[in-house]
Amino acid sequence: MPGQNPYAHSTFVGRERERSALLDAVRTRRLVSLTGPGGIGKTRLAREVSAEAAGKFAHGTHWADLGPVRDAGQLLTEVARAVGLADQSSRPRAEALCAYLARQRCLLVLDSGEQVWDAVRDLAGDLLTACPGLTVLISARRPLELVEEYVWTLGPLPEDGPEAFALFAEGVAAVRPGGLPPGERAVAARICARLEGIPLALELAAARAARLPLDELARRLESRLDTLVAERQADPCTEWHGGIGAEWHEGPGAARHEGGPDRHRTLRTTIGWSHELCLPADRLLWARLTVFRGPFDLQAAREVCAGGPLTRGDVTAGLDRLLACSVLRRHGRGWSMLDTLAEYGAQWLERLGTDEHEELAARHAAYYARLVRLADEEWLGPRQITWFRWAREAYGEVNAALAYLTEYRPDEALDVAGRLVFFWACCGRLHEMRARLETALKNPSATGPHRTRALWALGVAYALHGEYAAAEEVSARGAETAERERDREGMLGAAYAGGLTALLTGDPAAALARAEAGLDAAPGPDAGSPGRLRCLLVRVFAYTALAERERAREEAERLRARCLALGERWALSYFDYQLALVHLGGGKAQPALRYARAALESKRAIEDSFGTALCLDLLAATLSAAGQAERAARMSGIAESFWATSGHPQRGTPELAPLRERYEALARGALGDERWELARRAGRRADAREALYSWLDGPD
Repeated sequence: MPGQNPYAHSTFVGRERERSALLDAVRTRRLVSLTGPGGIGKTRLAREVSAEAAGKFAHGTHWADLGPVRDAGQLLTEVARAVGLADQSSRPRAEALCAYLARQRCLLVLDSGEQVWDAVRDLAGDLLTACPGLTVLISARRPLELVEEYVWTLGPLPEDGPEAFALFAEGVAAVRPGGLPPGERAVAARICARLEGIPLALELAAARAARLPLDELARRLESRLDTLVAERQADPCTEWHGGIGAEWHEGPGAARHEGGPDRHRTLRTTIGWSHELCLPADRLLWARLTVFRGPFDLQAAREVCAGGPLTRGDVTAGLDRLLACSVLRRHGRGWSMLDTLAEYGAQWLERLGTDEHEELAARHAAYYARLVRLADEEWLGPRQITWFRWAREAYGEVNAALAYLTEYRPDEALDVAGRLVFFWACCGRLHEMRARLETALKNPSATGPHRTRALWALGVAYALHGEYAAAEEVSARGAETAERERDREGMLGAAYAGGLTALLTGDPAAALARAEAGLDAAPGPDAGSPGRLRCLLVRVFAYTALAERERAREEAERLRARCLALGERWALSYFDYQLALVHLGGGKAQPALRYARAALESKRAIEDSFGTALCLDLLAATLSAAGQAERAARMSGIAESFWATSGHPQRGTPELAPLRERYEALARGALGDERWELARRAGRRADAREALYSWLDGPD
């Protein structure tokens, strides 16, 4: 679920004073910054504080991981995702965020974000100004330096205290059967002291206990640290001379506190020492894995990181070894890397030379472009839902691949961006999709089917943003290009985009004409291609809007059966929507309720907030028609919440509006205005997704 606290990889140890102070701060102040160097435990502490404070905020807590963010646009996207805003409006994203959060009393955690620090500061200031019920907790290496900011600088665990020892002992127990025997407790305490209680340093050292006796581990660490001290005594201006990473630092404006610089060097030395203990192939893999913006799986690592001296087998084995030494962490069925360790690896990659970096970026882009094409090709099959989930989870990687392709392979960028239209629109990435398409289409040399597809895809984006004149113009250009080049799928795509625009502007006759023109130009079986199925969907919507209910019902039932046979869910949800609408218009509440519920089940599987809002409006009307007035009122309130997450006012299909008004009036009359409003407000205040899923999982 969006905005959830990250998974904890270890037991939370100590920090009682810090946790208590931060809990008090987030309950009484609106901007709290938890600062400190990388590896000190900021994210872990912020996770504990936000989880414990959640009950104090009516709308809970939202967690935004900004570590992978590289530009201001991505920042807005990640924060919107974290708070559950799948904005489909044409408003600037920052304005939409402010409007959405202005109605909430919640805690927003912004973790990391040093790559876009000025943008983080500006966004936090804007949100705090516009959203009176919002509290922001920053977990980063430096404060924002905004008015009324409460700053807590986190230091290491007491090096001679029980917390550092417990953390190290837990790490040893994770890699060594039997854990830490009594005879090694003294040497373990010595290691904790030499590592100055820095959590990440303790974790890296403990991981090496799988292969080294503790006394040998301590001897090697102390030798390395003593070398550092001797170098600094000989030349107080010297920095760490640990080979690769000599210039590695905590980033601009890293938090300063007493003992900070020496502790930074201790952590850097420990990371360098752990790096030296890795096999050469694993050191290369560590560097190459930093090309990923977020978590990655085995297939991605093997496809992107193998090459030259590193075989696919080396990658597979290296992932296990890097996990064993705590360079990597498990993330679902894949892996992730802490920002501090990724920064070290990225500097190693830079030292390997421009050719290495460029080849790696090219393989990364090629891999994700290939997956986008496969997702598009399998749109009509049973893996459609799997690909929707993949598109949501892999957004950062695909966006990075598109950025690379736009610069170096613009024609390929046009192809990839065009294929993402439905995936990103349903995942709440409409702004990003539009921007990528507009940028890709600026390349005049890109012609052919890729350009045609990008044109009609942009028409869909404009239509969904409510910019109908622009949608009509680019869809028409796409149709002209497709006809000139005899691109059958392009003709269907342009017909769909034009038909969608006509439906949204209340002209079903024009929508029907567009759909039928496309179908005539590219004849074939009903679900012979995604473009053909989408045009048939427009035709069903047009039939319903033109009150040709029997034709709409017959065609929707036929196409619904075809979608079920294929395992397709996106079009299926809309055919179910139309069948519910047809039956509701005919006064048949029970079949309408059955189809509305089925449509919502598909929308839940796709995680399409905008589509869910459409279906909830229909469901509320069918519940009213079925005589379930109180449930209808509550569902109406839940629908309002989903409309808010889409960034739109309520805007269901035009033919639903009179039916909704008629049946709501009947239900209000049966329940009474006061009880109706109470139930509606209860639905609006509830966790919308939880309330909806509870209803869907309950009895019919």
